[in-house]
Amino acid sequence: MLSALQNPRQAAAQLLNFGLILSTAFMMWKGLSVIADSPSPIVVVLSGSMEPAFQRGDLLFLWNRNFFEETKVGEIVVYNVKGKDIPIVHRLVRKFGVGDDAKLLTKGDNNVADDTELYAKGQDYIERKDIIGSVVAYIPFVGYVTILLSEHPWLKTVMLGIMGLVVVLQRE
Repeated sequence: MLSALQNPRQAAAQLLNFGLILSTAFMMWKGLSVIADSPSPIVVVLSGSMEPAFQRGDLLFLWNRNFFEETKVGEIVVYNVKGKDIPIVHRLVRKFGVGDDAKLLTKGDNNVADDTELYAKGQDYIERKDIIGSVVAYIPFVGYVTILLSEHPWLKTVMLGIMGLVVVLQRE
């Protein structure tokens, strides 16, 4: 059981394997970011504002490369609001103008009013540069683990502890 601690070579190999797993995950994330042209190509739905289209905990895949056509009314987009760091997933309901200078208005499918109250102070619309990406695919409820970890911080500690024990006690 403690043989990994007694053999420094095996302990180093396990530590390197763990580092390899982490760096591979990071490279895959960055590769996906470059391909999708989005700083966050995968997001989790955190609220019920887009029900019935998306449920809380759904994992969304984003695409931000609009080479041939502009963002259209009816498209579900993920955008950032100035001064807030949590992306919002809502449907584009109105568009004023064309191109990068267009003014865009969004609304959650399950909300009564549009998103003007969610925007930054003095901001009545979002612009194309505020959009992180458009939703192209989703996997239901897979992201619920992320929600649990953010709502119950002690679960992070438990998971990290279990992962650490597995790395230390793993035999090859």
